[in-house]
Amino acid sequence: MTQSEGHSATRRRSSEGAGKGPGMFSCDSLQSVGANMEAPVQCDSEEENEGKQEDMQADEQNNVAEGPREHAHQQEAPDGGWGWVVLVASVLVLALTLAFPSCLGIFYTDLQTDFQASNSETSWVPSIMTAVLHAGGPLCSVLVEQLGCRATVMLGGVLSGLGMAASSFTNTIVELYITAGIITGIGFCFSFQPAVTILGHYFHRRRAFANAVSSTGTAIGLSTLPFLADYLHSQLGWRGSFLVLGGVLLNCCVCGAVMRPVEPKYRTSQNPHANSDQPLQPKQDGLKGRVRASLANLMASLRRNMAFDLFCSNLRYRIYAIGITCMMLGFVVPLIFLVPYATSHGMEQSRAALLLAILGFVNIFVRPPVGLLFSMPWFQGRHIYVFSAALLVNGLSNSICCLAASFPVLLGYVVTYGLSMSIVGSLLFTVLMDIVEMSRFPAALGLLAIMESVTLLVGPPLAGTLVDRTGKYTYVFYACSAFVASSALFLMVSFYWLDRRERKAKRLSEPHAIPPKPGVTLALDCKYSSVPTQGGGAPNTETVYITAL
Repeated sequence: MTQSEGHSATRRRSSEGAGKGPGMFSCDSLQSVGANMEAPVQCDSEEENEGKQEDMQADEQNNVAEGPREHAHQQEAPDGGWGWVVLVASVLVLALTLAFPSCLGIFYTDLQTDFQASNSETSWVPSIMTAVLHAGGPLCSVLVEQLGCRATVMLGGVLSGLGMAASSFTNTIVELYITAGIITGIGFCFSFQPAVTILGHYFHRRRAFANAVSSTGTAIGLSTLPFLADYLHSQLGWRGSFLVLGGVLLNCCVCGAVMRPVEPKYRTSQNPHANSDQPLQPKQDGLKGRVRASLANLMASLRRNMAFDLFCSNLRYRIYAIGITCMMLGFVVPLIFLVPYATSHGMEQSRAALLLAILGFVNIFVRPPVGLLFSMPWFQGRHIYVFSAALLVNGLSNSICCLAASFPVLLGYVVTYGLSMSIVGSLLFTVLMDIVEMSRFPAALGLLAIMESVTLLVGPPLAGTLVDRTGKYTYVFYACSAFVASSALFLMVSFYWLDRRERKAKRLSEPHAIPPKPGVTLALDCKYSSVPTQGGGAPNTETVYITAL
């Protein structure tokens, strides 16, 4: 072979190798390199190479076709922008929903007098309202899935406003259970849960801060609604107050109107069947077939949004749900019985309402700094321990009320209770978001709300029965202290045991490190000389670099 023929052959091999793609060698070059390697290099035939290239092109086409379908629902949290407007709306929704049952204590005595009801019967009104607020979680999840957060919040505002307005025309305590308890409570649920859920879509890096700021809505409601309720009570009585408060609750519709959904990162394809992973269902003809299909879809949505599979498979979520359920047996009761407890010992109703307002102001000023503090990287993975410690302080603070019913003692109680309540409220949803995936958060929140509703329903009536039988409110605060403190200890010990077990399992699963070989010390007169592995000839100093096989 002449020199020109050798160069042309080299160029041909280079062009063939370039056709294989960047970083690839031709079969001939790999065989020449593989001759000097211990393991032989296997090369595919031309037919196999062509088949593989066709398969790769087909896969790329499929990925291009399926790309919009896979990324159609991926959303990017803006962590700002319109999210701040949504955050303000969520604050107002939580102020009008979660804090509303506590202001019913202003009308507690009037309801007892007008309906000739006992403490236990009267306490069912805020109890049913709070329980339905949480129990409607799965149904609310279905509505969010079908209608979106914006429409669901607006629907809740309409229901809660109509329920309170209808309560002003009731004649029996049972009618008040239906209007103020069930209708208003389900309206609160439809407004509260989507307002919390949409924050998880608008905020990711600042999620702890956003949840802390949104939880100040409860504090704002605690600090303003008692004053408003007391003023309306002095001017209009309880019936006129309920009618005006129903109009105030309609502002949830305005807040829901600004909660527009987050725009997806990728648009869906124009093919109407490209985004469907499910086979097409046959069209149901007739009213009976449509009703049956609607009921089947509703039941499937309920099963999906109840998160029973998550409760059985996720041990952390199961422990957290049980602990929060036990906590709610005594967490809300002091807010309902604080005003009756103070007024029964001769305190004016306006000063008793001032205690709730102070509790709200403490939450307003404490929760945002707490949210900023716990957003720091050091607290990642430690939110549950801070939450448990604050819950323990909150439970023990209820025993302060038992010292005396004077204003200074109760003032110290509401300050201590408010500080610990601020941390608990700031981290309640943050801990849940740390435990479960964001895609399962609405379902996890719905099941947790169902479990909470049971203890929220029976807590105030049990406390009212305890007051009826003993004639003292101090036993109620003692019982609340015991339930909340024991729940805090349960969460703290359980999560510490889980973390310790996971660290131990991770340590055992890691491969054992190979001990280093002992060093060899050579004598001074000992010299190193290389020994060629191939016989004869000068040592080969040419280096061959292989980038890909």
